[in-house]
Amino acid sequence: MRHPYFQDPGGVVALAHRGFALDGRENSLTAFGAAVDLGFRYVETDAHATADGVAVALHDETLDRTTDGEGMVSELPWSLVRRARIGGVDPVPMLVDVLGTWPDLRVNVDVKSEHAVGPVAEAVERTASHDRVCVASFSAARRRATVARLSRPVATSAATGEVARFLLAHRAHATRLAAQALREVDALQVPVAQGRLRVVDAGTVAAAHAAGRAVHVWTVNDPDEMHRLLDLGVDGLVTDRADLLRDVLRARGTWS
Repeated sequence: MRHPYFQDPGGVVALAHRGFALDGRENSLTAFGAAVDLGFRYVETDAHATADGVAVALHDETLDRTTDGEGMVSELPWSLVRRARIGGVDPVPMLVDVLGTWPDLRVNVDVKSEHAVGPVAEAVERTASHDRVCVASFSAARRRATVARLSRPVATSAATGEVARFLLAHRAHATRLAAQALREVDALQVPVAQGRLRVVDAGTVAAAHAAGRAVHVWTVNDPDEMHRLLDLGVDGLVTDRADLLRDVLRARGTWS
């Protein structure tokens, strides 16, 4: 049975990347709220954890780039991280607030460090959001460790090594090995290309679907590219331009 995370009536998983923030205030409650106000059912976020074990929605391991604060998040207590302001305006949100503020919102959580594993799992448990969370990570070990701490299943996405094994097997026409590479996950969340390597094409989409896995592509901000990928049959798109993706899906009659 397919995980409830994927059961969206629109048929296309439209993911607002770090919310919707053209002013740079990514991963803020304001950005997530803006995506919700546009009608998005899905958002993507990143997770680190403070020194005292609070999971926060933040992409970087430091506060320096996106906030008026400084320092490694993992070395700072929540009492200091909470004072930092994204773009000088918005506080860094706890993951429990992202999950708890919008009880119907589906959240793709990229676990960014080993230190964040336990706190991310605790945030999912505290909000009982298992049915609407997808746990992702570039590291399969981090994803597995997070999922192992949960009382109920969540949706999962392939890590870098699993994606590489899938692509190698697919290109070798080893259908069984390609499917086996994705046996632990529900989705393949990948860029269109990695360097010179084309990751998403008609063949890889078909192979993932043959294995029963969804294909989500990041980070797509051009409407023509959105149309092209949707024509290939991808199941979802991750974008910084939630407004443009909404318009594309409306034009195609697939906006829920």
